[in-house]
Amino acid sequence: MDHKNERILRNALEEAGLVSRERIVAAEQYAQEKGVAFEEGLVQMGIVEPADILQAVAESVGMKVAHLSECRPEKEVIELISKDQAAKYSAIPIARNGNTVQVAISDPFDVETMDLLTVLLGELQCRVEFLLAERESIERALERFYTGDEARLEEMFRNITQSEDIVRISEEMKDESIQSLAASIDESKLEQDDSPIIRLVDKILEQAIRARASDIHFEPFEKIFRVRFRIDGVCQEFEAPPKRLQAAILSRLKLLAGMDLAEKRIPQDGRIQTKVDERAIDFRVNALPGLFGESVVLRILDKGAVLLGLEQVGFAQEQQDIFQKLILKPNGIILITGPTGSGKTTTLYAALNTINTVDRKIITVENPVEYRIEGINQVQINDDIGLTFALSLRTILRQAPNVILVGEIRDQETAEIAIRAALTGHLVFSTLHTNDAPSAATRLTEMGVKPFLIASSVQAVLAQRLVRKICKECKYSYKPDPLVLEDFGLDPAQYEDALLYQGRGCDNCNYSGYKGRTAIFEIMIMSEELQNLILEHRPAEEIRDKAREQGMSLLREDGVIKAFRGETTLTEVARITGTK
Repeated sequence: MDHKNERILRNALEEAGLVSRERIVAAEQYAQEKGVAFEEGLVQMGIVEPADILQAVAESVGMKVAHLSECRPEKEVIELISKDQAAKYSAIPIARNGNTVQVAISDPFDVETMDLLTVLLGELQCRVEFLLAERESIERALERFYTGDEARLEEMFRNITQSEDIVRISEEMKDESIQSLAASIDESKLEQDDSPIIRLVDKILEQAIRARASDIHFEPFEKIFRVRFRIDGVCQEFEAPPKRLQAAILSRLKLLAGMDLAEKRIPQDGRIQTKVDERAIDFRVNALPGLFGESVVLRILDKGAVLLGLEQVGFAQEQQDIFQKLILKPNGIILITGPTGSGKTTTLYAALNTINTVDRKIITVENPVEYRIEGINQVQINDDIGLTFALSLRTILRQAPNVILVGEIRDQETAEIAIRAALTGHLVFSTLHTNDAPSAATRLTEMGVKPFLIASSVQAVLAQRLVRKICKECKYSYKPDPLVLEDFGLDPAQYEDALLYQGRGCDNCNYSGYKGRTAIFEIMIMSEELQNLILEHRPAEEIRDKAREQGMSLLREDGVIKAFRGETTLTEVARITGTK
């Protein structure tokens, strides 16, 4: 970017309120020292994200931003510009409305290229509307739309569309009643290896597993049928099958999950078991009726991925030593808190794996049993027949277990039975949905549990979140911006020689700069002082302050430590823990 365009960028960022003059000067000095472009300096220093720069530049030149991950251009639109031309000009056609073609470009100041594309498409009687996208995003789109897996899947979609069997089923789905439609699907035919719809669904499931997705979302809308993968906690859109295949795909998924094909009015749950690369994979399936069809979500349960030791979960050595001592106690409750998807189950199973020896009897009560572990007795509750957490707990106490895992404490009855189990010589693990460790006592009190029971039974509370790890293939270091450090409550003078890290983005991490996740923790060990505060009904803030006096590190502080160790970024820590 030349000096004139850098001035435009600086002005745009200032006007958008994203960067102060002080930080612009710091970024200019950094870029000059490192020999990088001004905008790259901004990103490396952690001042702004690439998306912020893109949006600011687009607004300054009067363009819209193209979100290429959400674009699914028709084949005839892509063919308006050849692959060689698209690569040469770093431009890709993404949509056509009448005679107007939308083209995503990476450099809004390259007037020569825009003129060439205008002339090129003008020969096809097309008017051009330019949109702005990141260069890396365009490169990925070129691979997807011209040569990549998605191009091959698009070919598969076309083949399926031409298949008389699938088209016939889809047409019948439009016209027939629910009962006759369900009856018309030949189960034995769907199970044939050469059936196109089977191959398509298998391909989507396989690709999700290879992409390390934790969930697959099949989402019907009025005009599109969207498929998204959740990778490292962030949803990413996948090549969408044609809308007309929606019913056939959802029927196939429901059939595999053992659901009632005829029932589309109420939610259903099911399970799919398969093997990929000799790994046993389970999918927990949920179907939810929506306005334009059933939304189906598959949670991928990779048994091999969850059976970890404590050292793989994300504990620092000091934290691991503390937790190891806690889980070897003979009795008491150890609570793990955090929102859905924060890795609580993985940590619980890591703890059970550590203490799963022949001299201990371990029983779990879960809803549902997500992973099956050899040597552990696992009970799956079923509210429909009255097999609740409370009833299961009362019953398994007669089985004389040493260790009990309660999937979740969600009501007073379950909490009190778990506590009484802890007070009568059992070690109990369970989870709570709270934002931090000190709030656990307050939450139990709100459920109606008496404070003296909480104070006398809870050994420790561990709160956790998952943060994305920096991709090792494209990781690089940089000097942190003092103003960013101040935002985290850090003294820049103490970090003059420190380095932070982030990923540039590469094929290995799908150009996100991140690959995999690790956990950040805060561990509150129950002391006599904390017990007294609980007995006095003191608020969570006072409990937190006392726990910090006794050495507890907050989630955010643990995240900052992991950022300086090169495991994650300050941006990711701020995203997960919020700003202060």
